[in-house]
Amino acid sequence: MKIYALFDTAGRVAGFWTDDLYPPNEDGGINPAIPADVVEISAEAHARLVEFPDAWRWQNGALVAYEAPPLTPEEARAAMRPLTARQFRLGLLNAGIAPSVVTATIGGMPAGPDKDKAQIEWEYATTFNRAHPLIATVGAALGLTNDQIDVMWLAAANL
Repeated sequence: MKIYALFDTAGRVAGFWTDDLYPPNEDGGINPAIPADVVEISAEAHARLVEFPDAWRWQNGALVAYEAPPLTPEEARAAMRPLTARQFRLGLLNAGIAPSVVTATIGGMPAGPDKDKAQIEWEYATTFNRAHPLIATVGAALGLTNDQIDVMWLAAANL
């Protein structure tokens, strides 16, 4: 049995066809129901792609193990799991920052919609996302670096 795979422009598998399901045409060529730009792959390559499709890429005519590039700091922050309001506030306390300090920091912002939104988020949010602008704004006002906030965030996620 011949196995064919179609790969997208990034080398990710996009589909499979076999000649037992799509028999060759009368002249022995690939069945016209199979896309013209497929490549024939081994049963071993097929098994790898079926089991772990994101772990492999087709590059330069061969199946190669794929390692995702490291996340940028922004991508890593966006991928951090949200904190509950409880975790967030306990995390602040564990870092030596009383919730009243955050309330005062937001209270010291210039009047306007940004301050109003920050107050609503702080007072009523049930979860907090690391990439939310409020976190960066309040963190900067408290003199915290992104790396310090990251460490606090990861510690609070375990509370």
